[in-house]
Amino acid sequence: MSDFEQQIKEIHHISPESIPKGPLPVNFGVVVFPGFQALDAFGPLDALNTLSFMFPINLSIIAATLDPVPTNPQTSISPIKSDFSQSISPTHTFATAPSLDVLLVPGGLGVFDPSIQGAIEFVARVYPSLKYLVTVCNGAAIAAQAGVLDGKKATTAKRLFKSIIAQRPQVKWVAHARWVVDGNVWTSSGASAGLDIIFAFITTVYGVEAAEKISTILEYERHTDPSWDPYAKLYELPEP
Repeated sequence: MSDFEQQIKEIHHISPESIPKGPLPVNFGVVVFPGFQALDAFGPLDALNTLSFMFPINLSIIAATLDPVPTNPQTSISPIKSDFSQSISPTHTFATAPSLDVLLVPGGLGVFDPSIQGAIEFVARVYPSLKYLVTVCNGAAIAAQAGVLDGKKATTAKRLFKSIIAQRPQVKWVAHARWVVDGNVWTSSGASAGLDIIFAFITTVYGVEAAEKISTILEYERHTDPSWDPYAKLYELPEP
């Protein structure tokens, strides 16, 4: 083993006694669609990229087709005609996705496009077999429309909160929360909250040491209080 390989091994070493007992999730998937929010997906994925140096995990990138999926929505709603977006290449379609333990659902402008129906149907179909569902920002609207949040506590982007909750009143929406956990469903507030929820998820599932080590490697000072939510106040959402 080279000195570099040894350094990488030491940086990512986790004490066996710090790992929670029981089987750990292995197969992760992320749903993408035209107009997905980059930070919603890539923030949590970057933390999970680092986690993959500590635990054996797999990733599937799932979309309607295998064509590259852009962060720009299919129908431009911006009056500024910029040519600026990024694309990600799916590994599977909604029809060919493998069995998953964890599904990450980002939000973005594409949630408002009629083409999102395929993603909604996919979430509804696979949820019963998941160990965990994690949503970021208005990705919660996809899960809500899939019916999997009914009767559960959940949160979502505060700028869009009122319009999203009106679409699915069967959900027990929590206005003041950075993230909410109800059973195996983890939902978070706006885009940057995706980092905080994934660190909370890693803490719970893979242990405190793993979460702290990853946040140090990424040099990210995370919020650890799920009730911390200045944006609910900014958008004048009602207190509990």
